[in-house]
This record gives sequence, C-alpha cells and structure tokens, in this order.
Amino acid sequence: MSDKYVDPSGNTEQFRAFAHAPEAAAKAAPASRAPLVAGIAVAVVLLVAAVAWLAGS
Repeated sequence: MSDKYVDPSGNTEQFRAFAHAPEAAAKAAPASRAPLVAGIAVAVVLLVAAVAWLAGS
C-alpha cells in the first residue's frame, strides 16, 4: 500500500508551497463580525435600561 499523502512539513520547499497555496488563504478568511456587533448592542441596551431603571427609582 503506497502512501499518497505527502506531509508538507517534510521539507522547507514543500511547506512554503503549501503555506502560500490559494486554498490555504481561503481557509483563513476573517470571521464574521456580526456576533460581536450584536453582543455589544445587547450590552448597550441592557446598560441603558439599567441606568433608566435606577434613575426612575
């Protein structure tokens, strides 16, 4: 049984070719910022509601 998988870390030239491959760059796409923005918006709304509730007491 032949080993068809070649480990790109086997030598420097293969690793550089692997690291600079277009599909490697596509996998490292930045994550969506929507959950972060939504979390911050919820925190701001809760903070404003807490301040309004304390001001009304």
